[in-house]
Amino acid sequence: MTYTSNIFAPPPTLNPTPTYKSDSDEDIMGKEDFLTLLVAQLQNQDPLNPDDASQFTSQLAEFSSLEQLQNLNNSMEGLAGAQQQSDRFATMALLGKDVIYADSTFSFDGTPAHIGYQLDGTASSVSMTIRDDNGTTVATLDPAEMKPGNHFLEWDGLDNEGSVVPAGNYHIALQATAAGEDATIAVSPLVQSEVTGVDFNNSTSKAILHTMAGAEISAGLIIAAYQN
Repeated sequence: MTYTSNIFAPPPTLNPTPTYKSDSDEDIMGKEDFLTLLVAQLQNQDPLNPDDASQFTSQLAEFSSLEQLQNLNNSMEGLAGAQQQSDRFATMALLGKDVIYADSTFSFDGTPAHIGYQLDGTASSVSMTIRDDNGTTVATLDPAEMKPGNHFLEWDGLDNEGSVVPAGNYHIALQATAAGEDATIAVSPLVQSEVTGVDFNNSTSKAILHTMAGAEISAGLIIAAYQN
């Protein structure tokens, strides 16, 4: 004798618990996993009490949205990679050019050094001192420009006694006084030097510029670039 319950019983499945893949080290459901889960749900539903058609339609819409989001994510990753490559090649165009960047340290090799300062307001006085690695002041300069902006001067490597300093690393120290009463002013050191190399082998995957002044800086610190 065959019972009605046996006739309408849901068919057995070889793998009632589907196995899901992960696109990364984390358990993130992909579109294939979603579709596998949806098919498994249809195969195991009760024929006497099937799922609501509106719920099935909603699940299909979710699947479609998931697929579109994944495609958009893949497209954005490809676009970001192409932009990064473009930025790298653009950075290589700076080789052999003079760049201006914010830094207080520069290397003196016997040739005049191009150094400067940036004012964010009008100053009444600006003093610039050059110090060696021991913190000793070797030269005192008197900048003439007091207006806001970037200003440069050339240091010939002479100390306060008129002697040429030895080759090595030196540091810029600045002090500025605002022109107006109760006013404050910020002053920052600048260095101008030729780009001698571009390095892409670093942990951040960003281009590192090497300059003749001994600096290793990112492209984001460059204020201006000039053809030699």
